[in-house]
Amino acid sequence: MVQKEIQLKPDAGLQAKSAAEFIQKASGYKASIWLEKEDKKANAKSLLGLLALEISSNDKLAIIADGEDETSAVDELSDFLVSNV
Repeated sequence: MVQKEIQLKPDAGLQAKSAAEFIQKASGYKASIWLEKEDKKANAKSLLGLLALEISSNDKLAIIADGEDETSAVDELSDFLVSNV
């Protein structure tokens, strides 16, 4: 299992369009992937789960992956969230 902590930019947030793009990237991995915000955790391959986290600017998140491609999943998805959301 691999975990990485990130913080979103001040003008960032995970809205429906960026969440759908994130899910598309996450679904390309065999590993199980979760996003965690404070005490809430959601499947990173689920639109309803991600939207329920209410991810907005300056939020601190943990990306957690478990599986054969866990390291590359965490690296790519954290880069996506930090630079594109």
